[in-house]
This record gives sequence, structure tokens and C-alpha cells, in this order.
Amino acid sequence: MDPNDETIPLQEKEKDELSQESSSKESPHDEYHEDNLLCPQLQDSDGNIQIKDACSDPQILYNSSLFQVNEDDGTCYAECHDIIFPEDELNDSVEDEALGGWFKITIPNGRKYSKMWIINLLQSHCSVAFTPVDFQYNRNQIQFFVQNPRSAYELKNINYQLSDEENRKISIYVNSSTEPLSVQYQLTSDQMKILKLSMKKRYNVSRKSLYLKKFRFDPDLMDHGIDIFLNRRSCMTATLQVIQEDYPELLSLNLSNNKIYWLDGVSELIERAPQVKILDLSRNLLKTAWELEKMKGLKLKELWLEGNPLCSTFPDHSAYVSAVLNCFPELLHLDGWKLFPTVDEDTLEIIKPRKESYRGSESLKNLVMQFMLQYYLIYDYGDRRSLLTAYHAHSCFSLTITFNSNKPDIRTLEEYCKDSRNMMKLKDSYLRLRLLKHKKCKIVTCLHELPKTQHDLYSCVVDICAQTEKMICFSVNGVFKEMEGKSEGCIRAFTRTFILTTGRYSRLCIVNDEMILRNASPSETKKAFSTTMPTIFCAQSRQQMKDSSTQTDLKYLEDEWGSIGDDEVLGTVQTKD
Repeated sequence: MDPNDETIPLQEKEKDELSQESSSKESPHDEYHEDNLLCPQLQDSDGNIQIKDACSDPQILYNSSLFQVNEDDGTCYAECHDIIFPEDELNDSVEDEALGGWFKITIPNGRKYSKMWIINLLQSHCSVAFTPVDFQYNRNQIQFFVQNPRSAYELKNINYQLSDEENRKISIYVNSSTEPLSVQYQLTSDQMKILKLSMKKRYNVSRKSLYLKKFRFDPDLMDHGIDIFLNRRSCMTATLQVIQEDYPELLSLNLSNNKIYWLDGVSELIERAPQVKILDLSRNLLKTAWELEKMKGLKLKELWLEGNPLCSTFPDHSAYVSAVLNCFPELLHLDGWKLFPTVDEDTLEIIKPRKESYRGSESLKNLVMQFMLQYYLIYDYGDRRSLLTAYHAHSCFSLTITFNSNKPDIRTLEEYCKDSRNMMKLKDSYLRLRLLKHKKCKIVTCLHELPKTQHDLYSCVVDICAQTEKMICFSVNGVFKEMEGKSEGCIRAFTRTFILTTGRYSRLCIVNDEMILRNASPSETKKAFSTTMPTIFCAQSRQQMKDSSTQTDLKYLEDEWGSIGDDEVLGTVQTKD
């Protein structure tokens, strides 16, 4: 069944199928040829990205570089209404289960639901267990098949009875159907034996890895005339069945160079091999980042995507990394490069908002904490040039030094003086303008030249000053210690105010950054670093952060240094309708 096939009246459809079978003498596998199959024309991710959504959704994933995207409702496809079998007809099927009839389940506007979420929801409201076969996202819909008539009847009865997380009713349409493709063209028992022998030769016991690169050209399969195209649902289903039965401990799977153009079949790894940590999908035909959304249930540590068309759809490398991390937040390596370690929920508790001024939601608080902690992990322990990706192309930064009028010890802050833009002291309008760092490359250059630091995050207090649908403003107050130079070991007090908005691909980015520095008071110096920092800040973690930040973004820095003219203008937040 073509993944783009629309629902049509049953009698007409059966006539068409019978006429095709009588007139065609080709192998049943011919219809799977890659030139004949239409890849699902999945729409790009739609929806307005609004910060208020982060405040109200308790299920939000607190990723520092991405907001959650609310999918557009889309339109309800008329074909879903063509055949909704009446209760008496389904009851007749129930009375004669020996017929083994198949039913196609369609959920309009279901693209915004993850596979695990929607299946668990449906199963929890059905008294009869069912197994979804050939689950797929077709255009804006979810489609799958069930064989048990009782299950089909149960699913029909909960049509428009369930609500999603946005309190919208979920439509469920049940149509009788022919066998799904994975069943029609499933491998014979003899073919499965050959497939198992071939996969056994490719399995590394010590590494618990399975190497299926260019599997179509496996000598054993070719010698027996067995075509295994992993971009066919039936072939992928058979392969994953072998993995589930013979290699339940599988940790690493290589599916590169198999012309895979959609991941509906591969997504069955979530149920069949959930322990997989390393997945190689490089040099396939994946076209959009939406395909990765189908794999969200896997807790991957390493992923390879290079050589897929989707890699060239992003404006820059950081957008690519952010989109992948949104699907796999625990990812440590992407295309062979180390990524920054993620910040867990326990670490978020290091810093608390100022209670007397903060009245927002916990979701928004955690979003800000996640962003800020990742920022300072790189600022203190990584390569600050990697922060280029955290700033908007036309962002601004200013540094101001303040002194105690009674004891203006300027010598201890002399390394900051050349960049100080204290408006109370600076009267030269030209110099004021020059010291305002405009555009992210100049900002990151300035930050990179400042002395190395270690912030006492337990001393920090965050105040979320303002919030709109497209902007967050918050300040951070605390102390840090200089780690190099003439003033090594000196404690500074700082106040830093950030204004964040959403850029392309829903990434949080800084549009304004103001830093105010002064020498810490005696009481602040005494209290500084009195609490032991968590293990994420240990020496080994700091070195890993330094290595990963250098490897991940230096190339992007070189590419980006002179090409920021095409980014959106300051103040204009680009979202999708």
C-alpha cells in the first residue's frame, strides 16, 4: 500500500486492486521500486513559537536552545469520513474472528503526537489489547492497522472521546482494509532463515553491534535471490524482528547507505530494541528534520546523519545540532563530534529565582535555568568562542565597571577597563558607540579576551524581570573568581542582564547582554565558594567541556565569521505560520 494512498470507498478500491492483480504479471516486489514509491510529503514543522506556551505546558522538555513547537491543527482530510463502519457491521466481524480481517486506523491532525504517547493513550482506553502494524505519519495524519475486529470496535467507540494535552478532542476513524504491505510482502520462513544467517555474520558479540551498511548487496542474500531493501516496510519489519528475537542486547546499529528516506519503519526500534545507544543513519535519503521526531523514544548517545539531504536544510551548524538535540536530549556525539554535556534537573536546583520578584511558572523558570547553566558551563570551562551560537546575529553587549567611591581600587580591574562603558564616567559619544559591541562575532571576540573565570553558581540569584510571548528578560547576580592573569584568585561581584528571544528553528538566542562588574565586598568574598560544586564541574568534566566546545563549533566559527548579513534583523522573530 502506497504511503500516500488516500482512503476510498471499499468496493471501488477492491475492484481496482483486482484489476491490477489480473493485469500485472510483475513480481509483487516491483511496486516497491524506489522510482515508483512516493515518499510521504510531510509538511514542514508549523506553528507559532510562543514563550507563554512554555509557561503553561507541564510536559515541556527543558532544552536550553529550543522552545517546543506547537503544530498547526491543519485541516481534517475528507477521506477519513468516507467509510466509518457502523456498529452492527463491526459486531458481525467480531462474531467471526476467524476471518482475520484488517482495519485501517486514521487519526487526522495526528502528526503532532508522538507514537508512544498516542498508542499508550489509545491502549489505556481499550479493554482489548491491540498491536499497531505499519504505524506511519502520512501527510498530517497518523495511520496504522489492526487485525483484531474487537480492537477495531473498541477504537471506533472512543472516537472523539479522548483529549490531547491541549484539551482538543482526538478523532479516530476505523475503515476495513486489505492486509498492510508488511504483511502482504513478508518474507517466507526460508527467506527469514537466510536473513538470520546473514545478520549473524554481521553481528559483533563483544561490542553488541550490528553492521547493516549497504545490506541490499549482502553476498548471502544475493546468492539466494533475496532482495532486502531497508527502505521497504516489509524488509525493515523483518530485519527488526530478527533483532528483537536474536539480539535483544543490541547497543549499536549501522544502517548507513541503504537509501532510507523515511523513518516510520526504523522507529519500531523504540519497541523492539529500546536499549540501542548508537545509531548510524549516514548517507541515506532523509530530507527533513521531521523524520527524527519519529525516533524520539530512543535514548541515543551517538548518532550519525552526515550525507543525508536534511543536513543541508539548516542555516548553520548550531541550528542543526539544536534540532537533533531536541529529539535526542541525551546525545553526546553527532557525526563523530562531541557535544556539550546536558544539564540535569538536579543541577537546575543550584540557582533559585528571587522569590519576592518572581511570579512566573516553574516551566519558564527551568527553561531560563537550563539556558543559563549551559551558558556558564561553556563560559567557564569551555571555549568561549563556542558561545557564538548563543547570540543573535545582530545582538549587543556592553561591559561596565563600577568602583567604590571611597576606595576606587582600579588596578585590580585594569584588564576590564579598556572595554568598560560606564555611562556615568564616559562622556565621549563616539567612544560610547565604539565600546558597544554590536553583532555576535565582536561580542564573542570580546568575551574570549576577558580573563578566565569560575562562577560560584550557588551565590547566583536569578530575577526574571519581564516576559512576553516572544521575549524573556532576566538578570543574574553573583560572584566569580579569576583563574589567570595578574589578579588570579580575586573575587568579583557581577550583575548580568540578558534579553532572549527565539530565532530560527525555535532556538533561544541572546539579543542583548549587559555585564556590570565590581570588586566583591569582604562579606561576599568570605562567603564565595563555601559550598562544594556538583560533580558536573569536576576537573574531568571541565576538560571534556573544553574539548567538546572546541571540536563542535570552531569550524562553524570560521565559516560564520564573515557571513552574518543574511540573518534576520534584530527584533524580528521568525516563526512559522
